[in-house]
Amino acid sequence: QVQLVESGGGLVQPGGSLKLSCAASGFTFSNVALSWLRQGPGKGLEWISEVLTGGSNTYYADSVKGRFTISRDNAKNMVYLQMNSLKPEDTGVYYCNARMVFTDFTSWGQGTQVTVSS
Repeated sequence: QVQLVESGGGLVQPGGSLKLSCAASGFTFSNVALSWLRQGPGKGLEWISEVLTGGSNTYYADSVKGRFTISRDNAKNMVYLQMNSLKPEDTGVYYCNARMVFTDFTSWGQGTQVTVSS
């Protein structure tokens, strides 16, 4: 079945780094755009980054630009989010999303918790 499974979250000090991973299965991975979104405590869902099918086109929210890097490995059906210079405001549940352009297909992972605190 269609599945996205995030991993790599945890507790990190301000200024530290984490790398999130999202493993996909059940669909043609190379045909989907992949995004990371997050939901901070008491906040709504925030889009933070997207990578298109080929992997060369990437987009970032201003809040993470220059600190986060999204990448994908179509051979392994994986998408990653390298997070550097983490701030307390980066705390939240991070979700992986897959969508197929021009179709109704979309899939979500269960989320992974990232906590940035000293």
